[in-house]
Amino acid sequence: MSTIVKYLSVFFISMLPVFELRGAVPWGVANDLPLTAVLVISIVGNMVPVPFIILFIRQIFSWMKKKSSWLRSIAEKLEKKGHEKGGVLVKYETLGLFILVAIPLPGTGAWTGALVAALFDLRMKNALPAIFLGVVAAGIIMTLLSYGIDALI
Repeated sequence: MSTIVKYLSVFFISMLPVFELRGAVPWGVANDLPLTAVLVISIVGNMVPVPFIILFIRQIFSWMKKKSSWLRSIAEKLEKKGHEKGGVLVKYETLGLFILVAIPLPGTGAWTGALVAALFDLRMKNALPAIFLGVVAAGIIMTLLSYGIDALI
């Protein structure tokens, strides 16, 4: 696999829901890419879908609910997940959003953070910085776990 393909794969993996940066950083490590490049590319890729999710997810869910019962069930399931995760947002506001995104565990991350921000009508100017800082924190955590602490020293 060429180097450019490796970098592009890190970028596109970081854009995917579920995998996001948590999957892209270990993938970059497995492909012998440099730490700094993997971290930056993963952060940028993870942030690409965020504004679109915040702006359009409610309209997409509305369309899904009208289209079919199968799509309606998916939309309702995602809305329920967003509302459940949003408890931290209600209690701690943008700090809660940062924490939700920063913790590199399943069910957290930029996609979930953007969904929660949209469902709770958080303004873009407040949501984007919190999500970005959360992605950076998650990136640092994943880099430490993937490359080892001594790689950063």
